[in-house]
Amino acid sequence: MRIAFHTPLNPIGDDGVSGDRRMARQLVAALESLGHVVEPVAAPKTYFREPDPARFASASADAARLRDVLLTGYRGGKPRPDLWFTYHNYYRSPDFLGPAIAAALGIPYVTAESSDSSRRSTGEWAAHSAVARQALAAGDVHFHFTNRDRQGLVRWENEGTALLALPPFIAPGSERPRLAGSSGAPRLITVAMMREGAKLKSYLTLARILERCREDAWTLSIIGNGPCHAEITAAFAGLPEGRINWHGQLDRDAIQAELARHDIFLWPGIGEAYGLVYLEAQAAGLPVVAFDSGGVAETVRAGETALLVPEHDEAALATALTSLLRDKALRETMGAAARRFILAERTPARAAERLAEGLALAIRNRSAKLKPSPGKATP
Repeated sequence: MRIAFHTPLNPIGDDGVSGDRRMARQLVAALESLGHVVEPVAAPKTYFREPDPARFASASADAARLRDVLLTGYRGGKPRPDLWFTYHNYYRSPDFLGPAIAAALGIPYVTAESSDSSRRSTGEWAAHSAVARQALAAGDVHFHFTNRDRQGLVRWENEGTALLALPPFIAPGSERPRLAGSSGAPRLITVAMMREGAKLKSYLTLARILERCREDAWTLSIIGNGPCHAEITAAFAGLPEGRINWHGQLDRDAIQAELARHDIFLWPGIGEAYGLVYLEAQAAGLPVVAFDSGGVAETVRAGETALLVPEHDEAALATALTSLLRDKALRETMGAAARRFILAERTPARAAERLAEGLALAIRNRSAKLKPSPGKATP
């Protein structure tokens, strides 16, 4: 099939390093591995940081014009898609294009990592939420990465709209098994951008957790950079000298090399959608210590490859970390299980199997919708 692939949150071809961009590229690669031709939709970013009515009106008008241009091209001989696939439709980045184009062409409409928020369906985000919900109502299949997202999508599930789980996965890269452990202090590592919001809260929480564990032997490597670097650096200043190693922002190969040199991946993960970095750390053979927040639990096997504690329970997180710091055998056992888990279950090949199942279902659902109703004359 020829698949139109739309990413309203962030253009798939830019040089951004965020997890959503990487997941979009992984989805394209998985679809292509099935033999499909995937064509990214050339459309402007429609992410709304704030509910700006004027910008929303402008974006809506621009999208209407782009829909007309695309449909005119498809009807005029440009290779038309057999299916429309939108990644990351939600109230901050609603899909203005896909539902109308799919309906006009009579092709299946599929989304991945869509989400819905009843809280945003009224008030200042109501118009944005309405567009996202139109896409949810129009869908033939919605792939969800986390159970939390599934719970929000249940209201849109019906005979013609299916919900399918697509567990977060990572494409093979330079992932390597963890190097043999040293006889020195356990080596902790975290990888995260330094920006406002949930990331900053997680960094500040991390500093407090380590303060609780200062009597134990450990070092922490921090990989990441961003506008909150100074505030984050200050938060760790009270820890003993030599405990924190600042690496700044590194590329993926360098991150994988660093993961392989460490023993435990530690990141609170407040509000994480799921976090590809948890998968990468496990692929390198590291056990994970984190809050059971957002979609983090969807990336690990709690109790087997990771120690998860209730969100914001800093005492429990410190206790979980301490248990690994003081038990090398437990670290090794969990790390080995983590690598097996990722290499067996969270690969592009496994994701492609689920995608193939979902696309076939989407085709059936759309075909059923296009059939004339019994007793209705065919024009």
